[in-house]
Amino acid sequence: MNESPLFLLMLTLTFLTAGLVKGVTGMGLPTVAMGLLGTSMAPAGAAAILVMPSLVTNIWQLLGGPATAQLLRRFWPMMLAVMLGTVGSAGLLVRVDPLWSGLALGIALVVYAVYALVSPALSIPSRAEPWLSPFVGLLTGVVTGATGVFVMPAVPYLQALRLDKEELVQALGLSFTVSTVALAAGLLAQGGFRLDQLGLSALAIVPALVGMGVGQAIRTRISPRIFRRCFLSFLVLLGLELASRPFF
Repeated sequence: MNESPLFLLMLTLTFLTAGLVKGVTGMGLPTVAMGLLGTSMAPAGAAAILVMPSLVTNIWQLLGGPATAQLLRRFWPMMLAVMLGTVGSAGLLVRVDPLWSGLALGIALVVYAVYALVSPALSIPSRAEPWLSPFVGLLTGVVTGATGVFVMPAVPYLQALRLDKEELVQALGLSFTVSTVALAAGLLAQGGFRLDQLGLSALAIVPALVGMGVGQAIRTRISPRIFRRCFLSFLVLLGLELASRPFF
C-alpha cells in the first residue's frame, strides 16, 4: 500500500469531503469516499480503507435515536440478507480486473445519483414488507459486495416505507452498519483486507469525524437542498469518469 505524503494527503482530503457531505445531508460518506478513492486505486483497496470510518460514523448514526431495538426487530430479515449477499459477492470486488470493478462502481454511483436527483415518490404497502425486505437486502448485499457502495436499492426502499424522519435516519444507519461489517467480512474471507489497510482505515476515522462535525455546523447556514443537488451532480460526473475508463 502506497503511504507517500501525497497519498496520505489525498486520503485525508477524501474523508474530510466525505464526512462533510454526511454532516450536511445525513448520508453519503461511503459513496463519496468510494468514488473519490476509486479514481486513484482499485475499488477493493478503497473498500478496505473505507471500513473503519464508515463503521464508526454509521454506528453513531444508528445509536443517535430511541428506535434502535424496534428497527432491529423489524428489519432483521433484511439485514441478514444484506450480510449473506455481501459476503457471497465480495469476491467480485477482489478478483475482477480493477478497470471492470471500477466500471461497476461508476454505474452504481450514476444510478444512485440520478435516482436521488429525480426523487420519485414511491410508497410500499406494509403487506409487501415481509417478503420484499429480504429481497431488497439480498440485492443490496450483491451490489455492495461487487462495488463497495451500500446505497442501492436499500436507500430508496427504506425511504418508500414512509418511516418518520428520525426512524429513517436510524434505519439507514442500521443498513449501512451491517453493510460495512459484511463488506469487511467478505473482503477478509477473499484475502482483500490486509493489516496495513486496517491501519490506514483507522487513520481515516479522524478526518471523517472532523468533516462530519464541520458539515453539521454549516448545515443551518446553507441550503441542504442546493448542496445535495451539487453533490449528486458531482457523483454523476465521477461515476461517468470511472465507468468510461475501460473504454479509453
